[in-house]
Amino acid sequence: MILCTMYLQFDLPGVETLKGRRSILNSLKEKLKTLNISVLDISYEYSKEAAMAIAFLSPDRVSAAQYRQKIETMLETRFPEYPCEIDFEEF
Repeated sequence: MILCTMYLQFDLPGVETLKGRRSILNSLKEKLKTLNISVLDISYEYSKEAAMAIAFLSPDRVSAAQYRQKIETMLETRFPEYPCEIDFEEF
C-alpha cells in the first residue's frame, strides 16, 4: 500500500477577498472529493494565492500514477482559469 500526497499551489488573479478565495476553494474541494480523496485547505491570509493538500492510498505505484494523472486532468479541464503548481510524493 502506498500513501500519496499532493501539494497544490494556486494563483487566483481575479480574487480580491478571502471570502472569494474560500468560495473558489470550496468548489475545488467538492469536485476533488468526488474522486474519493482527502482534501485540506492550507492557505495563508493572502487572498490571491491558495494552497491545498491532498492525500490518498493506492495499492501500487502504477495505480498511484494513474490516479495522480486523473486528478491533474480534472483540475486542468474543470478549472483552467486557476493555474496551479503540483508537488507529488509517495511513501
